[in-house]
Amino acid sequence: MADVTDDAAQNPTPDPAVMRERYLSTPLVESELAATPMKQFADWFRQAVSRGLREPNAMVVSTATPDGRPSSRTVLLKRYDERGFVFFTNYRSRKGRELEANPRISLLFPWHSITRQIMVTGTAARTGRDETAAYFRTRPHGSQLGAWASDQSSVIGSRDEILGRYEELAARYPEGEQVPAPPEWGGIRVAPETVEFWQGHENRLHDRLRYVRAGAAWRVERLAP
Repeated sequence: MADVTDDAAQNPTPDPAVMRERYLSTPLVESELAATPMKQFADWFRQAVSRGLREPNAMVVSTATPDGRPSSRTVLLKRYDERGFVFFTNYRSRKGRELEANPRISLLFPWHSITRQIMVTGTAARTGRDETAAYFRTRPHGSQLGAWASDQSSVIGSRDEILGRYEELAARYPEGEQVPAPPEWGGIRVAPETVEFWQGHENRLHDRLRYVRAGAAWRVERLAP
């Protein structure tokens, strides 16, 4: 049996305080920004995809209760346009309940491998049922069944419990049969109020350019890194 002390000596606990990356990239300047944050997002998103970034649509969604208790999780962006960013969830999940009580929300796209981040703050609202149904029909059959099987964020006794629900649904809706969208499941659209584009640079002199909604227009401000 290996000596625990020897193993600890050979494999010491990594110290996060000494972990550093040197960021080298092209400066981000105001004159090169798009007129709106959604057009700028589209440009950066295309670049992230072209550079082979894994799941560039993965974003950290942060919500809070009315008394300010925050929670975060990773969700996949499914649509975006000038109206904002759209993801789908169970409305009875923790994030769904928190957004129902407090629609203030933030999104973070952590594109570490290309030394970029995008931070969004705004207000969330449910999409229409037609939009939800249209997207639900594009999901793989298994994902459709999973949306029905999981009462997201609820406490369950075991994994077998949810697998049993899934098997029952698979028998009810075999492959090739249309599965309706669950009534408690649907889209959330985030209408942005601020969108910050972060570009990493050496010596921690990063670029931070933030769009701020000003009525029907946008203004851009530079933030200290």
